[in-house]
Amino acid sequence: MSVIDSIRGQFVPIHREGYPFIGGFALIALVLFWLWPPLGWLATMLTLWCVYFFRDPPRVTPLRDGLIVAPADGRISRIVNAVPPPELGLSTLPLLRISVFMSVFDCHVNRSPVSGRIEKIVYRAGAFLSADLDKASDDNERNALIIATPSVRIGVVQIAGLVARRIVPFVREGQIVTAGERIGMIRFGSRVDVYLPEGTRALVAEGQMSVAGETVFADLSASDPARNYRME
Repeated sequence: MSVIDSIRGQFVPIHREGYPFIGGFALIALVLFWLWPPLGWLATMLTLWCVYFFRDPPRVTPLRDGLIVAPADGRISRIVNAVPPPELGLSTLPLLRISVFMSVFDCHVNRSPVSGRIEKIVYRAGAFLSADLDKASDDNERNALIIATPSVRIGVVQIAGLVARRIVPFVREGQIVTAGERIGMIRFGSRVDVYLPEGTRALVAEGQMSVAGETVFADLSASDPARNYRME
């Protein structure tokens, strides 16, 4: 490996969605430095935070039929049985729902939990409650997707939070995606829910940190019992 490749490997790519925000904060910082340097330094810190927020690191995704991987970075806030959003038409019965809460310090690029076809995308306006609240699944602005595989249909719901004001999709209906592929992002704090087929056992626990495209949420092809966890 060359020195240039080694240096390049130390830098995390920035998603293009962040360029306008980073440029805007940098311009404000320059103006504030001219008006009053302490404010300029504050704006510089906000610019650096913006760079950090819009990072888009590469991920190594396990590929095998039946594996469900995390759609988002963050803390797994809820693992419950819940009825999916009615606009998806996925099920009228409760399904296993795994919710990932993304703070303003988590990477906000969302990834597909499975390989399949984007069967449906439905946007619904709503409130901007804290995404960590359970009722945010019903009340908040959201963008819901169904990803269909040859054997199952998976529901993915991007939920805007208290600070978030825009859900940005990267995919369209009918598009074929692979597990771990980028499907969208949410600005800024937010949450992603995944609805899994009836009878699915979660391989993660509440409070665990997930990594989009890498953490395995479930294995539909395995018959292993649910895992136990210890927190220290």
